Amino acid sequence: MTTDKRFVTRLKQPRVNQGITQDALAEKARISRTHLARLEFRQQDPTLGTLRKLANALKVNVGELVE
Repeated sequence: MTTDKRFVTRLKQPRVNQGITQDALAEKARISRTHLARLEFRQQDPTLGTLRKLANALKVNVGELVE
């Protein structure tokens, strides 16, 4: 897949900074933990809908994830 390394950092950093596990973030974002793991390991590209869910769960805006 083509997910950018920088996206992974922008996704993972706030999660880690907030002390949120993959399981907890996935639950908050209403996606599977497997899906989140695939995003963090650059095995899958996120959809706009998934980006919105993750941004809301992390309390950031979508632009901060994809800038």
